[in-house]
Amino acid sequence: MQFTVAIDGPAAAGKGTLSRAVAEKFGFAHLDTGALYRAVGVKAEAEGLDPVAAARSLTPADLARADLRTLAAGQAASKVAVIPEVRQALLDYQRDFARRAGGAVLDGRDIGTVICPTAEVKLFVTASAEVRAHRRWLELGGDEAQVLAEVRARDERDMNRADAPLKPAEDAVQIDTSDMSIEAAVAAACDLIAKAMA
Repeated sequence: MQFTVAIDGPAAAGKGTLSRAVAEKFGFAHLDTGALYRAVGVKAEAEGLDPVAAARSLTPADLARADLRTLAAGQAASKVAVIPEVRQALLDYQRDFARRAGGAVLDGRDIGTVICPTAEVKLFVTASAEVRAHRRWLELGGDEAQVLAEVRARDERDMNRADAPLKPAEDAVQIDTSDMSIEAAVAAACDLIAKAMA
């Protein structure tokens, strides 16, 4: 069975947590596509590579790095993600993953609009910038005002890039987690997926 769930949204909206829970519930494979861009950004900086070369030479070891969840890796990802040649290098990998047998959940920023426009279920997970910054601050620490400024700067870059900007697909169902528990968000997503599979 091929069944693709596309989950998009801005940083710290809860899409990664939601995606992992949904994949586990339905026995689907999960791909955090942001990790691909984080790995490219970190690899390019660490090895002094051109980002396109880093994307074309990505290995499983690059995706297993311990430093991919840092704020610096997120910023590096956002910078390389605006490069069309980097996006193209990672496109086939993501599409192949999405159509694997047994079902797949992909989370990112352009899954429903660019990577998997024919996904059986498309969700757009969002929350206010203040809520997302607070979550990120709880996770990483630092100066909360600075984290909010970085979240807003990242949103600005992601939503206004020329290639595959962050936006909900026209047929995506929006889930706003600002005032919602993760359990409620997962339940809502699972309900939508179960109906689509029926």
